[in-house]
Amino acid sequence: MPTLVLLALRRPLAVVLLALVLAMPQARAAGELRGNEQVASVIEQFITSGHANLSSQVDSERLFQIFTFYHDRDYKPIWTRDSGPKTKARVLLKALKAARDHGLDPARYAISDLEMRIDSQNPEELAEFDLLMTDVFADFGRDLSQGQVIPSGLDDTHIQPHGPGPLTLIDGAEAASDLGPYLETLAPRTPQYARLKAKLATYRAIAAMGGWPRIVPGETLKPGMIDGRVLLLRRLLTITGDFIGNPDTNSAQYDPELVAAVQAFQARHGLSVDGVIGPATHAALDVPVEARIRQMEINMERRRWMPDDLGERYVFVNIADAFLKVVEDRGDREKTVLGARLVVGKPYTRTPVFSDAMSYVEINPTWGVPASIANNEFLPKLKQNPGVLLAQNIRIFSDQTEVDPWGVDWASLSRMPYQLRQDPGPTNALGRIKFMFPNKHNIYIHDTPSKTLFETSSRFFSHGCMRVQDPERLAEVLLGDQGWTIEKVRAQIAAGQKKIVNLKNKVPVHITYLTAWVNKDGTVHFRNDVYNRDPQLAAALFADS
Repeated sequence: MPTLVLLALRRPLAVVLLALVLAMPQARAAGELRGNEQVASVIEQFITSGHANLSSQVDSERLFQIFTFYHDRDYKPIWTRDSGPKTKARVLLKALKAARDHGLDPARYAISDLEMRIDSQNPEELAEFDLLMTDVFADFGRDLSQGQVIPSGLDDTHIQPHGPGPLTLIDGAEAASDLGPYLETLAPRTPQYARLKAKLATYRAIAAMGGWPRIVPGETLKPGMIDGRVLLLRRLLTITGDFIGNPDTNSAQYDPELVAAVQAFQARHGLSVDGVIGPATHAALDVPVEARIRQMEINMERRRWMPDDLGERYVFVNIADAFLKVVEDRGDREKTVLGARLVVGKPYTRTPVFSDAMSYVEINPTWGVPASIANNEFLPKLKQNPGVLLAQNIRIFSDQTEVDPWGVDWASLSRMPYQLRQDPGPTNALGRIKFMFPNKHNIYIHDTPSKTLFETSSRFFSHGCMRVQDPERLAEVLLGDQGWTIEKVRAQIAAGQKKIVNLKNKVPVHITYLTAWVNKDGTVHFRNDVYNRDPQLAAALFADS
């Protein structure tokens, strides 16, 4: 947090504010003050003289907004009166101290500077307090409502949160008769955010009690084995809530009750649910509670980037979980009507984070091979065997004219000068159905002939698009209101002809990256950060901690 000092305006900022300053009335003389105007007079003097107790990093636009707000209210203080700070100032200070409840760092909010003046009755200190608290509240309100970090500045993240601007926030605080409820409206008002916030408090309590024990590495632990690590394993899983039996059992046998607890732990961490403690499960058990807390804090920020209302019916993709849901708003609650495994982008061809709207479904699609794949994967094969693509029903075109692969001197080419197109069929890379939400990333959801990949717990194999496990069922869910049953979808596939079906109502598609969340049943889930995005966001969120 930058040092807070009484700042003179720098020259560029003074130019920006010149028109406003000239329009302001002159400061009132002390003898002209009436009743409860002392703090207002000092605020006016600070602003018209170009001095204000604000952060050295406050930008000119924010300063202009704050000064304008005070000017329009005749410099009347927001958080104080001549006798001292108002109740709402104390409520806000308490909320700032509790910013950790939302995964935010209280050190961002000049708490020590505010506390120095919270009991003051000195007009100058109260004026400083009022201006500083306004600036801090604008930061806090923004951080709660739309996140501290601008996501578009992060790798492969293409979303823009929306929330109230500084003047709207400040006006709301001034109008609120009780600031507490108003502050609660600023954070996301979704069950997903509330559940993660509650679980964060639970894990902080676990950390305060010393966390959970570490299980030392050793041979793979299988059901029925007797091993001294079992005692610590039982204690660890009791703390995490996965083991609900007697934690004081002295048996060193890896018994069925403990196996069930390990399987619950594996399910929560996206691992193979086999009850066997091999390297992957041991690695997840070995993560300390402090790291899980940080993971939850990071993902609360990601939740703040999302709008509260994702749509009446929407597709929700979590890349980190390689999983898709179709969710419908049932008025008093949301219901997941379909869940399906995905195969998503490899770490070096990552699926981006963005939102768009699905507009049509294509049955028996053709695949226009992307230039990157044509150059990097197919051109070397064609140099070895010009007929290699025929078995995959991939044809070669120059504009709209088909090219005979045997008539091309492939060895002389360093780049693919042609377009490659794969016809519909069982070997088509897109499978039998693709779900289109046209976007600048050229990313969509589609079927695949490679069904075995869905059985793996880590499904990061694609070039960026998302392959869905049950495309026929997904098509039925999305097109059901247009008379498409799963039988009709299958009949259209069997016909072998390409067919485009436009959605009657476009469906929002939200592609996210969440490595921690809490389900409706209260279980907290964690996923490996395969794309290594968590450290980048953590560095932005906790740069000063």
